Amino acid sequence: MQRKMEDAEAREPLGNPDNKAAMWERVGCLARKLFSWKVLKILVLGQMLSLFICGTAVTSQYLAEIYKVDTPMLQSFINYCLLFLVYTVWLAFRKGENGLLYIVRNKWWKYILLAIVDVEANYSIVKAYQFTSITSVQLLDCVGIPVLMALSWFILRSRYRLIHYLAVVVCLLGVGTMVGADVLAGREQGKASDMLIGDVLVILGAALYAVSNVCEEYVVKNLTREEFLGMLGLFGTFVSGIQLMIVEYNAIGNIQWDWKVGLLFAAFALCMFSLYSVMPVVIRISSATSVNLGILTADMYSLLFGLFLFGYSFSILYILAFVVIMVGFIMYCSTSTYSAETPAEQPDAHNADGPEKEDEAQEEPAHNLQYIPGEPSAVSAH
Repeated sequence: MQRKMEDAEAREPLGNPDNKAAMWERVGCLARKLFSWKVLKILVLGQMLSLFICGTAVTSQYLAEIYKVDTPMLQSFINYCLLFLVYTVWLAFRKGENGLLYIVRNKWWKYILLAIVDVEANYSIVKAYQFTSITSVQLLDCVGIPVLMALSWFILRSRYRLIHYLAVVVCLLGVGTMVGADVLAGREQGKASDMLIGDVLVILGAALYAVSNVCEEYVVKNLTREEFLGMLGLFGTFVSGIQLMIVEYNAIGNIQWDWKVGLLFAAFALCMFSLYSVMPVVIRISSATSVNLGILTADMYSLLFGLFLFGYSFSILYILAFVVIMVGFIMYCSTSTYSAETPAEQPDAHNADGPEKEDEAQEEPAHNLQYIPGEPSAVSAH
């Protein structure tokens, strides 16, 4: 009899209104966490970046297939020129340590390395489409995500929680679903013969993009967005201009210019310039890794345009892939990463010598973190 009473008491909390209220409170907290203003803002801005990438892909493909214009370096060169005209000129009107002359005098070689990485990342990915299939590009381009996370771990000292790793796996499952839809739709056919070259170019481009994104995250969070874009515009124009004259001199001469071709070039430049201008804003409020997860949906938007422009066939798997990627993206953004503590940030170091020493200890990390993109201690290599 006593045992039955104990069992009844043990079962009673399950129906207790207080426990139900606590359960719904936990559900509400989880919902507020997943759909907070910060997460929704990152979500919207991330999809804006995807649309910009979609615009660059669609205009490039339209130029290549309809007008037989294949000049990825020329298109990138125009973008770097726009960055120069806006952000480099902006820096030129600044004075002191934030001014153009000071930055060029003290950091020029670091930003040249960054410009080379960014230019070659863009060129490698676009060039890869001439040699391999879109399916291979989608799959191998995901190599950049673990590379980016590893670089963030060692360079930015970012630390991830279990939910971040699970979110990345979910996003990659979404990419796998998209690739499966491409295979069923036959979009992997009809590419050039030497796929090995194309696959190597994709992996190279993805790795270079990871390096560039980590450098970008460091600069926009520790320095300024204008410095990153201004220096990239200055040295990116220089590097891409030289490469343009070497690899696309004849191709540019063969372009049959008319207003439609000019409009496509302008649309590409506008989308690419907008992508470069908005991405630092999104990275500043989130991280380079979350941005790269969010833009995995760009292929989905490209497909929607391809249905009307290039006669692509549709599959319900594309919708499923989009939903899966978005779920993973929301999971990743719902929980912030954290940074590993440095010796200068330990509480004991602050309290040992009184308030004055504490203030000095708080200021010290700002002087120690002087490495920027391109410095060997920061990047071992967009």
